[in-house]
Amino acid sequence: MNPCRWKGVLFDLDGTLLDTAPDFIVVLNAMLTDRGRPPLPADDIRAVVSNGARALVSLAFGGHPGEAGFEALNVELRDRYSRHLAVHTHLFPGLDDVLARLERGGTPWGIVTNKPSLYTLPILDALALRARCASVVCPDQVTHTKPHPEPMLKAAAELRVAAADCIYVGDHERDIAAGRNAGMATVVAGWGYIGAGEDTRLWRADFHVDSTRELGELLFAAT
Repeated sequence: MNPCRWKGVLFDLDGTLLDTAPDFIVVLNAMLTDRGRPPLPADDIRAVVSNGARALVSLAFGGHPGEAGFEALNVELRDRYSRHLAVHTHLFPGLDDVLARLERGGTPWGIVTNKPSLYTLPILDALALRARCASVVCPDQVTHTKPHPEPMLKAAAELRVAAADCIYVGDHERDIAAGRNAGMATVVAGWGYIGAGEDTRLWRADFHVDSTRELGELLFAAT
């Protein structure tokens, strides 16, 4: 068994490590149904999940932050979601094997997300992942969020690995920028919540993988 090519591996959460979209789809479409509006296609919601709750509100109801009624919808979405955590959310297929292989080889892994601790930690507990990872960095634990390098450097320190010896896996341009800003290797998770027509090659990641199987091949390739 080949060891991991990096001394530490970090993951974005939504759309990279976990498929959280199914729970957002249920919650957002329930809000629409309650108002007599037709539900949105699942793929439309999935493509926006990584941009956060406000982006989902804009998708479903139009409008922008600061406009009348927008924040009330945002609060409602967050409240409903907090009561629907990890109902349908799961690891992307194949990633449990990747994590297990990292653990067997003694390579620490962690999570750097822009999802607040209020939601992140209960989800990780529900999926029995929190005790397995060496670091979980959420936006409420730092002064600056991705794409700033601060959360990346905090996670590397908690892994007790130099940033230059880590690789960060993400499905959004800000993930790749954050990893690069911290001096880490970066890889685009092609299975993630990437908008239609978005050219991920422009993100300037070090690697691109289209499946979790390809990620495993990259991490454990013979050097």
